[in-house]
Amino acid sequence: MADEKSTEAEGVHAGRVRGAFDSFSQRLHGKLDDETRESVEKLRQAASEKDADTLRRHLTEVRDRHSWLYRELVEHPEIASLLDELALLGL
Repeated sequence: MADEKSTEAEGVHAGRVRGAFDSFSQRLHGKLDDETRESVEKLRQAASEKDADTLRRHLTEVRDRHSWLYRELVEHPEIASLLDELALLGL
């Protein structure tokens, strides 16, 4: 029973991450080059897996290398909400 709820919660989380990052990618499709697209994909993967260390590391990389992309990420409502939730969970 607990495993079913955990699996269901993971599925909901993965769906929210996918939706948020798909929306973000569609919004900025014309601005993303291969390097920035790869950065977004790394963030998506880390967020989906709730991998706090990797997410933090990739966010720092994006902030340092692509400040415009970092601003777009944190200003995107769904991604900002996900990042806030992960932070509240201690991730």
